[in-house]
Amino acid sequence: MVSSLKTAPVQSIRQLSNQAEVEQALRFFETNAAAITEEHIRICSIPATPFAEQQRAEYFAERFRQLGLSDVSIDEEGNCVGLFKGRSSSPLIIVSAHLDTVFAEGTDFTVRREGGRLLAPGIADDGCGLVALIAIVQALRSAQIQLEGSILFVGTVGEEGEGNLRGVRHLLTRGFWSKQKIDAFLSFDGPGVDRITHRALGSRRYRVELTGTGGHSWGDFGLPNPVHAIGRAISRLAAYPVPKDPRTTFNVGSIAGGTSVNAIPSSATMEVDLRSAGDNELRRLDAFFRRAMKEAADEENAARKPGNPPLKLHVEMIGERPSGETPAESPLVKLAIETTRLFGVEPRLDQSSTDSNLPISLGIPAITLGAGGTSGASHTLAEWYDPRERDKGLKRGLLVILGLVT
Repeated sequence: MVSSLKTAPVQSIRQLSNQAEVEQALRFFETNAAAITEEHIRICSIPATPFAEQQRAEYFAERFRQLGLSDVSIDEEGNCVGLFKGRSSSPLIIVSAHLDTVFAEGTDFTVRREGGRLLAPGIADDGCGLVALIAIVQALRSAQIQLEGSILFVGTVGEEGEGNLRGVRHLLTRGFWSKQKIDAFLSFDGPGVDRITHRALGSRRYRVELTGTGGHSWGDFGLPNPVHAIGRAISRLAAYPVPKDPRTTFNVGSIAGGTSVNAIPSSATMEVDLRSAGDNELRRLDAFFRRAMKEAADEENAARKPGNPPLKLHVEMIGERPSGETPAESPLVKLAIETTRLFGVEPRLDQSSTDSNLPISLGIPAITLGAGGTSGASHTLAEWYDPRERDKGLKRGLLVILGLVT
């Protein structure tokens, strides 16, 4: 399945951008800016909550067919795929964006306009990446560009939260395309033109549950309290001495438990995200976290009255994202750097957690790029996206793609 890019593109990216048909494709993003924004609104108006991306995937399948892609399908995991065939099946690259958002079922995905901005949950993460897939196919078609290699366009599921990269994981390790030789992987995730994410940020995510018998806050005082134990656990985790280098973070993202102010809960849960730029530090943080959870439960149980049953602790890993990197000196990263500078922007090499984590871990050269424009309030209901200068991000993305398959 895996192939590495052994040599840089023969012709420079500047020479490529000066070809007549490529210039025509690049102009498409400027002359069709309003239509691209309308497409963006249509995509983001379709609900795509965690593990419920089917409606948006079906929309993409229909659009891929309308745009003339081959082998269009929605795979067993829910990814939507479509093949842009070149003269050859090699090199074969994957260009992706993720269909899912972080928002729960019932969220209102209606897109609003305020001045030049678009506001909606997921409008930037990853609405602007998704519309980039459509716009790039349209630009290639409009200029009738003939490719040497082929491009597999993919809308992936499960990039966010507990999705645990399930879409790209299936695509590259279990699905039909896992049996093919993939030469490079590029994902669009969020806005911007300077960022080149070539290092994969590893993470581990857990759900912690403490259970007991529960009872009355007065009459049964002395029973171990799961919420108190969760509080002890959070206090221990918050005291972890995170290093400045490698950058390391932890987050308690949700807590739940209890039914009434005057009732000792029978259970309490929390979900925890651990991340580090260094594998060794992530392992140390993980070991500290597990130890802190046990100590918190033991401390709460030690305070109970004799004869009262102890709390039970259950720690479940709900996500693990691999780390790694596509080296900065690799042909793919050099190509992205050269292309970024072509637009007068100084590239910023970055580390993050994206769909590229998975191909990087498999040895496939992979990067994640911004799709142009600017945004703010990501992962909140106030999320916004400003499409001004979106064309720069789309032009950069198209030229990187053409540098790999022409």
